[in-house]
Amino acid sequence: MTAEAPKQLSGRHRDVLRHVLARPLSHNVEWREVLALLREVGSVEERHDGNVVVKAGDHTLVLGHPEHKDVGADDLEKIGHLLETLGYHADEDR
Repeated sequence: MTAEAPKQLSGRHRDVLRHVLARPLSHNVEWREVLALLREVGSVEERHDGNVVVKAGDHTLVLGHPEHKDVGADDLEKIGHLLETLGYHADEDR
C-alpha cells in the first residue's frame, strides 16, 4: 500500500472497483468503465499501437486494448493488483 491514502471514488467508480477486485473473477467488466476508473486514480494514455499506458503513483501498467467490450481475465488481474497496490479494496466505502 502506498503511504498516501487512495483518492476518494464516486459511487459508479466504487462499483467498477468491486467488479475488478471480485473473486472469483468477474467476466463482465466493461473496458470503457475500467478506463474511466483508471483515469480517476491515475493517468491513461491510449497509444496508436493499440496499447494503453496507465500511470498511477510510482506504478506504470501497459495493457492491450481488448478485442471485445469486456476486459479479459489476465488484464483484470493486472488492473486489480495495481489498484490494491494503490490502497484500494473491494469493500471500498470511500
